[in-house]
Amino acid sequence: MTLVSPSLLAADFLHLDRDIQMINRSEADWLHLDVMDGMFVPNISFGFPVLEAVAAACTKPLDVHYMIERPERYISRTAKLGAMMMNVHQEASVHLHRTVQEIHDAGMKAGVTLNPSTPVCVLEDIIGDVDMVLLMSVNPGFGGQKFIENTIAKVKRLRQMIDQSGSKALIEVDGGVQGETAPRLVAAGVDVLVSGSYVFKAKDPEQTIHDLRAL
Repeated sequence: MTLVSPSLLAADFLHLDRDIQMINRSEADWLHLDVMDGMFVPNISFGFPVLEAVAAACTKPLDVHYMIERPERYISRTAKLGAMMMNVHQEASVHLHRTVQEIHDAGMKAGVTLNPSTPVCVLEDIIGDVDMVLLMSVNPGFGGQKFIENTIAKVKRLRQMIDQSGSKALIEVDGGVQGETAPRLVAAGVDVLVSGSYVFKAKDPEQTIHDLRAL
């Protein structure tokens, strides 16, 4: 079974409660929350007022993805939300091992995200310490982008690294995940699919989530 983490970035922000209730009813495993600061990525999404409101309404585990500079500043506040996973970018974390330790100490699972141009080999010395690796299959910052084909080969390399190291880390992919790319990603070794527009813009989002989980 594939885990599915729909991305709130593609939801209708005028009717967030409606969309969150849909997620609650659905078979979605997690809810993916993309936090952007306009510095690390060229866009600003939402901050703690929205995160706190979503946390209060959502019954699914929160998969919080920080596309921000110095994400370690918000570890305790993210834990206070009740987040299950705090995901930080390798490119934004100078002292990544320390940040991963602090996330664990705060009671959350620790994820590390790699941009499309960052090779998986940079995680060799920390792969045993992380709970998940998120591979961006588009350049982070905006939803609805075209899937980067090299991601398939990158997933295979990461799967090999995880298997050889004995790590228990899950592989998550975010960006351009839809009906054509999702089966290929799962076949390559992906455990968790993040999908935004493909889920929230679907005629039947709950059925779409069901179909992704069945891959």
